[in-house]
Amino acid sequence: MPYCPIVATVLLVEDDDHVRQALLRELREMGHAVRSAGRALDALREVTADVPEVVVLDLGLPDLDGGEALKMMRAVSDVPVIVATARDGEQEIIRLLGSGADDYVVKPFSAGHLNARIEAVLRRARTAPRRDALVVGGLRVDADRRQAWLEEVPLQLSRREFDLLAFLAGNAGRVVRRRELLAEVWQQPYGDDQTIDVHLSWLRRKMGESAASPRYLHTVRGVGVMLTEPE
Repeated sequence: MPYCPIVATVLLVEDDDHVRQALLRELREMGHAVRSAGRALDALREVTADVPEVVVLDLGLPDLDGGEALKMMRAVSDVPVIVATARDGEQEIIRLLGSGADDYVVKPFSAGHLNARIEAVLRRARTAPRRDALVVGGLRVDADRRQAWLEEVPLQLSRREFDLLAFLAGNAGRVVRRRELLAEVWQQPYGDDQTIDVHLSWLRRKMGESAASPRYLHTVRGVGVMLTEPE
């Protein structure tokens, strides 16, 4: 079977103008539609305004450490992120992958090397099996599109709020223990219950309910949370 290149919309986040322009030119010659940003906050605005298919994120940015930018990006989007770093120590790479990076390239690297990484990340993302939307009463959650609707009205959720809602909807009718939420949604073996309470409060507010008058999200005191269809 002949090789078929994978092309995508790419957001290139790199503060060095010379490096950025060279990569822009070469990636576009390879067929990618490339936008660029030289600062972390500009990149975050780009991701929230018009989500690309993949982000290439340099860690040495002038306004914000790239590692912190990665965490902030992960709070609002699950777009695949390839970090570009001069820090090639094993512990640093483990930390970056644990913070949500999908892959990494170590500087200096060629556009061809970067393109191969982009194609590999996109190949994994595009071949993932399609999942059916979850429906609980008037709530519909599409995990693949990362969108949720309540009575056909789109819910504007942060990345963590969506992850929490999707996990609870996938376990509708069952009390989910707080420890399980920390492990599955926050990817932490332990943590502060207040973190869960704060996100539940934000999620309830966006769904038009409260802890005192729940419709979908019910707290089972001392145990956990259950999402269920309203009576």
